[in-house]
Amino acid sequence: MIRVLLVDDDAIVRAGLRLMLGGAPDVEVVAEAADGAEVPALVTSYRPDLVLMDIRMPGVDGLAATAALRALPGAPEVLVLTTFHTDAHVLRALRAGAAGFLLKDTPPQEIVTAIRAVAAGDPVLSPAVTRRLIDRVAAGTGQDTRVTAARERLELLAGREREVALGVGRGLSNAEIGRELHLALPTVKTHVSRILTRLDLNNRVQIALLVHDATSPDG
Repeated sequence: MIRVLLVDDDAIVRAGLRLMLGGAPDVEVVAEAADGAEVPALVTSYRPDLVLMDIRMPGVDGLAATAALRALPGAPEVLVLTTFHTDAHVLRALRAGAAGFLLKDTPPQEIVTAIRAVAAGDPVLSPAVTRRLIDRVAAGTGQDTRVTAARERLELLAGREREVALGVGRGLSNAEIGRELHLALPTVKTHVSRILTRLDLNNRVQIALLVHDATSPDG
């Protein structure tokens, strides 16, 4: 059973999500919150596997709540709810450690599928959407500084680890990276795990963001 915490300041949205997820035999909504400030206590009390997190809330927003939560040991995965006109916020959430995002008009079955994927450790962010989000905000404030910092961090990788990281940055799956580099799937997974540890990142989405920054022509 996948234990889910719903975080959204709109009670109607929460009710709709609870009703929808109630139809999935392997998903259980264990608690709800209307503000990001409520998240730490609820996570401690209910131990959810995943937090379905809104971004815009009147108190502590989803960005701050995600960053604070993912900094804790053993934190649940975070799946952000958003719309395309909050691209910059989505990117910040991904940098904070969210495993992906859903649009609020996503069909119910796709939301359930995304929850299952994230709970299993697979980020829910298609390569095409990832590139669109990144490209829209790439010219934002602090880009030069971010590019320089990203390049310095990427320099910590060498050989196969760097090649695997670049593959992740292009949106390739582990299987696709393995075929391209002539590596066995377990070997690719090992390299990804080492990259996450070496660069102190939460998930492969953050690897992709770092690679994008490091290979930006604007640095």
